[in-house]
Amino acid sequence: MTTSLTVHHLGRSQSERIVWLCEELDIDYSLRRYERRQDNRMAPPEYKALHPAGSAPVITDGALVLAESGAIVDYLIATRGQGRLAVRHDQAGFADYLYWFHFANASLQPLILQVWFLERSDPSMANVALQRLQDRFGAQLSMLDRRLSASPFLAGAVLTAADVMAVFSLTTMRLFKPYDLSPWTHILAYLQRIGARPAYRRAMGKADPDLKPVLGALP
Repeated sequence: MTTSLTVHHLGRSQSERIVWLCEELDIDYSLRRYERRQDNRMAPPEYKALHPAGSAPVITDGALVLAESGAIVDYLIATRGQGRLAVRHDQAGFADYLYWFHFANASLQPLILQVWFLERSDPSMANVALQRLQDRFGAQLSMLDRRLSASPFLAGAVLTAADVMAVFSLTTMRLFKPYDLSPWTHILAYLQRIGARPAYRRAMGKADPDLKPVLGALP
């Protein structure tokens, strides 16, 4: 039987989250992989045409076309995951789950991109702003490290979708904007736990078979 769900994965992009989620939930899905353009490393025209947002990730499910990592994760957990990997409002850790689920795309990923773009601009114009962003970035990583010193996963004792959302920024994103995680040992230990998960290993092998996951201190 052919599944109606297709994960459209742009190589080395945030859409790896959706492949990983499907593997963790043992969801029946088809994977269509797209290579980045050689000239600018952006998505090819056929990927941009999938959704008006023009960016990864995108899924299609019958007539539905859905973008945005958080929206896709929520959709798949609700429609195919029977609520697994989410934390209900009446369960312990609900507020932690909400915070860390949204932390990745609301705080961490935008901050990495801001630092990256300013580092590539005129240093004489960006120096003060860049230093402030770098300080803020370090503070965010320290906060994350403290959380992981007290809990093996972001929402508590078990992996949830909050982890699925967060890991890209700590791993594959460092191929684009390298940064060293050696000062944050609890984050590094966390990435080793993630890298040992069979579902994560399967997902990365399918999504980017030529890529060794970036799980160590340096990218």
